[in-house]
Amino acid sequence: MADRYLNFTGTAPGRFLTRRLGLPQPSALRRWTPESPHLDGELLHLTAGKSAYETDLTSILKKTHLKPAQDASRPAAVVLDATGISDTPGLALVHAALHPVVRSVAENGRVVVLGAPVSPTDHHQAAAQQALEGFVRSLGKELGRGRTATLVRMRSAAAAESTLRFLLSPRSAYVSGQVIEVGEAEPTAPGDWDRPLSGRTALVTGAARGIGEAVAEVLARDGARVVVLDVPSAQADLVRVADRLGGTALPLDITADDAGERMASALAPGGLDVLVHNAGITRDRKLANMPAERWNPVLDVNLTSVLRTTDALLKSGTLNRGGSIVTTASIAGIAGNVGQTNYAASKAGIIGLVRSLAPGAYAEHGVTVNAVAPGFIETKMTAAVPLFIREAGRRMNSLAQGGLPVDVAETTAWLASSASGGVNGQIIRVCGQSLLGS
Repeated sequence: MADRYLNFTGTAPGRFLTRRLGLPQPSALRRWTPESPHLDGELLHLTAGKSAYETDLTSILKKTHLKPAQDASRPAAVVLDATGISDTPGLALVHAALHPVVRSVAENGRVVVLGAPVSPTDHHQAAAQQALEGFVRSLGKELGRGRTATLVRMRSAAAAESTLRFLLSPRSAYVSGQVIEVGEAEPTAPGDWDRPLSGRTALVTGAARGIGEAVAEVLARDGARVVVLDVPSAQADLVRVADRLGGTALPLDITADDAGERMASALAPGGLDVLVHNAGITRDRKLANMPAERWNPVLDVNLTSVLRTTDALLKSGTLNRGGSIVTTASIAGIAGNVGQTNYAASKAGIIGLVRSLAPGAYAEHGVTVNAVAPGFIETKMTAAVPLFIREAGRRMNSLAQGGLPVDVAETTAWLASSASGGVNGQIIRVCGQSLLGS
């Protein structure tokens, strides 16, 4: 369903009226298109204090298709290196760097602050680096006009290249106010950054429609051979998606006891490089009115099946080293939601799975494990939500609008790339910086 309010605020009368009434004024977001795959304009690279990464960062930022800024007049993006901030007086340097330029960032622009991991032994450094999180989350809520702010804590500039390319591109249009940790893992750079998944096989569950279909489409666009999975009753739609993307349809009930083994058999002999757990259902009702018949299916599909099939695919060696598991959580699992104790429990369980499995899966199998946590995404399901609740969902984020399935898909594709091997155990909210849980 079209966002009529967003369209109205894009007109001259709409801008005038909403300004006079103090209503949200969302900007149409600039997303990736084949004709316009990169942000246009200049990139302003600033440093607060000393940096151990300045040379490497300069080299990486030159590859983002943004021209180095000659001045601060209208940058499309600002990258502030604050990795050297080790005490609270140093935070004044962050203010001094961004205060003069933040108003000049172009519409749909990006502000990326680079920080260091929070020290477990130096409480002065920990206080200063943790302060950057509150700073960036607040800045994201102030910027407006489709602009976003993100904090990247990194141990290696090389490992952060994929993340910086993503954040400084139209692909990250609905990701704001996030804190992303990047480890020291040696990344495997793709031969072609425009098709970073070439040569990789990806399986997407719940792919017959909606977000799952969008994920499969973006993975295929980026070069992956896709296997799309959904319940047998959705086979016609599933085959349609597979045929359109040149992939393979796998009709399968993911809650079946042998689902993991059947997935492994379908993927042999080349194995699997990317596993996207997207399948999910809702059965909403307040707990006092929720019988077991509405509770159990949600937990079975959204959580138990993810645990069972992931364990089976790891145990069988089907997931190749250098591979990626991307699961779908939800901001409901972070902030809760009325009438969704079952759904929120299942999605919070996904977050627990990721945080626990990620270190061991990487150490033993060479596989990263991350999650995307969508907020209000424009789908057939949200189109059926009552008007006032739907409008609240759209406006209660820093970008004042709902996201699109492609926003979740773009984030999934970034996490699925071998170049993102330094990103592990992360929960990335794709919610326009929802005011809930943010």
